[in-house]
Amino acid sequence: MSRPKRPGEVSLERALSKLGIASRTQARAWIESGKVRINGIVQKNPSRWVVPETARIEIDGEHVVRQKRLVLLLHKTRGTITTRSDEHGRATVFDLLPRQYMELGGLHSVGRLDQATTGLLLLTNDSRLSSWLTDPQNAVPRVYRVSARGAITSEQSARLLRGVPSEVGLLQANAVEILKVSQRESHLLVTLHEGKNREIRRMIEAIGSEVTDLKRISYGGLVLGKLPAGECRLVSESELKKAFPEAPLSKGLE
Repeated sequence: MSRPKRPGEVSLERALSKLGIASRTQARAWIESGKVRINGIVQKNPSRWVVPETARIEIDGEHVVRQKRLVLLLHKTRGTITTRSDEHGRATVFDLLPRQYMELGGLHSVGRLDQATTGLLLLTNDSRLSSWLTDPQNAVPRVYRVSARGAITSEQSARLLRGVPSEVGLLQANAVEILKVSQRESHLLVTLHEGKNREIRRMIEAIGSEVTDLKRISYGGLVLGKLPAGECRLVSESELKKAFPEAPLSKGLE
């Protein structure tokens, strides 16, 4: 990029992603192979500045039109990973989607759940919305149902609220509710406002226990409810506005 970016400009590969038609990786491949024209001129530089709202973008001669925002709520199953593809051949959350969504360009997961964690996972083609939902400054609550070995005490619960040290820094729950305790196993509801890698598992280990089952049951105002494992549903615009009233929704797909 040889000149400073002007207002509204993004790289060409990001523009295609923002328009909801391809992932950044797919967009780069299209651009470098000469499939993409901007205002009638072939562009092979993925980093070229472009204003996606005003430029005429064509792929293989077809004019690209901005897609509608799409948000899916998926009940992630154990053993699936949240990347679109895996070099080791492991199943991904995209394998769970109905055929009409599986190859939809620009569709990506909002944050991640590790391979062993189940429950609510959002997928969208709106990168601006996903960035807002995962930004710690916006403190969007995520609630997890946790099963852990042994009897978790009120003091251990309080430690989670105060914060526990780990190799990745201080880990701290925003809310903890003990649902059931026995000598064999405890059940908790843990609320986080930030999703760090394996955060709850690390927290539970830090207080001397081990997670045996972990399931996310809500994200902001959206709840998993009775959605069967492995299935997804569309989230309507009205539901989005109610669930995330502060989210950047009024300007449409970004």
